[in-house]
Amino acid sequence: MILTFEDFQPGHFGSFGPRLVTRDEIVAYAKEYDPQPMHLDEEAAKASMLKGLAGSGWHMCSLMMRMVYDGFLHKTASLGSPGVTEMKWLMPFRPNDELVLDVEVLETRLSQSRPSMGFVTFRLTTRNAKGQTVSEMTVPIMISCRATAEQM
Repeated sequence: MILTFEDFQPGHFGSFGPRLVTRDEIVAYAKEYDPQPMHLDEEAAKASMLKGLAGSGWHMCSLMMRMVYDGFLHKTASLGSPGVTEMKWLMPFRPNDELVLDVEVLETRLSQSRPSMGFVTFRLTTRNAKGQTVSEMTVPIMISCRATAEQM
């Protein structure tokens, strides 16, 4: 079953994960995309404001996207997103953290220019195993309405 615009109502939508993040994964991502010392080297990271090796905020965004995709987007009549409204990195994530993604629908609205689709605005909150909020993202996603999705 494909989820369409009509399947999303304001409120808690679901929780996805946990996703274990390893030291090797943090370092590999940093080497490729964000080679700052606090993401690559334990000693340099201890001397940084993060006080220890931590994943890149951009790595967090990638992890969130993967959890969104695996959790529900792969079975949604998604048309993409016009962009991220807000992204907050509230605390570092560390090697061996288990991350869970909580998804809340903030609002839904039909498109005025394209009535075959709507916008669903999500708040994505990532928490570690201690329940601490690591990051929050607010993002609208364009989703086909049921009648349009059935014709695809």
